[in-house]
Amino acid sequence: MQALKEVQQSQGGLFNDQGVPLSFERDTDNHDTEALAAASTGAVLCDRSHWGLIELTGGDRLRFLHNQTTNTFTQRQPGEGCHTVFVTSTARTIDLTTVYVTDDSLIILTSPGQDQRLLDWMDRYIFPADQVALKNLTGETAIFSLMGPGSSAVLTQLGIDLEPDLPVAHHNVIDLNGTTLRVALGSGLNLPGYTLLVPAVAAVQVWQALAAAGATLAGEALWQQLRIMQGYPAPGAELTDDYNPLEAGLWQTISFDKGCYIGQETIARLNTYQGVKQQLWGIELTAPVAVGTPITVGDDKVGLLTSVVATATGARGLGYIRTKAGGAGLAVTVGSSSGVTVDVPFLSRGYLNAAG
Repeated sequence: MQALKEVQQSQGGLFNDQGVPLSFERDTDNHDTEALAAASTGAVLCDRSHWGLIELTGGDRLRFLHNQTTNTFTQRQPGEGCHTVFVTSTARTIDLTTVYVTDDSLIILTSPGQDQRLLDWMDRYIFPADQVALKNLTGETAIFSLMGPGSSAVLTQLGIDLEPDLPVAHHNVIDLNGTTLRVALGSGLNLPGYTLLVPAVAAVQVWQALAAAGATLAGEALWQQLRIMQGYPAPGAELTDDYNPLEAGLWQTISFDKGCYIGQETIARLNTYQGVKQQLWGIELTAPVAVGTPITVGDDKVGLLTSVVATATGARGLGYIRTKAGGAGLAVTVGSSSGVTVDVPFLSRGYLNAAG
């Protein structure tokens, strides 16, 4: 991975203290504005290698993860995948993950810094008779996101042609100039694109090939802008012990008819009795304010701001708001800023009676 960082530095990469690329200097003054535009019209390449990867093997792996998380796994086949949420016994959120089903394993893509936490969490529930083994692959595999409507054209230039209209997180093993990598549909956000899992020894080769094929380089600063504009919830912000996945707008990750799993009783009860008391919304703000600032309507506190970012079109935030206070279009005050709640594309909401 050090070799990848050196290449990124030569491309104008600016890094944070953890060595994660924040942005890439260009001829323009506003590097991230150019990358944001490319996400809407072309293709953006973002390094997500600081995210976590866990490998789950053994004959009971599908049943085990089926019983651990909100989505269904027992019938999934190699090449399939999905988003799923780890929750506590009282349905409080731990992490939103993406799982890729292979011939002999499940590969779990976790949020940054959550890999060891989830390893320890799952290890608590492995019994002696369970045919399950866990391995932390973080750092052994580079993770790249290719985002934007031009993403498929970039892959086509490299001779990678995937079956059209695959569901999100479905994936294929691809050979690229002698390197075996896994390419999955879905950029990680609700943007067209792909996620590439690349052996660390080939990270430089694949990164340079994608850049040469026309992808605009971007870093964590752009990812955070897009995450908040899209409504992708993050641990420590929207995913905490204070919230459940229904409140977090993750209905699409939940199976309501698969039977018992950790947190299932609470989620089923909330769904059956329509008991979701607060919901996550996007907020368009007139000015940036601090995370944790109360959200008010008139004199009433109705919620809390959980994330905020400045963009070229103004400040955007995410926040939980009481369901009874209203939904999209609600005029709110957040500290010194005025705001209005908006739908964000990654989130789903509603009372569902079918598998998500």
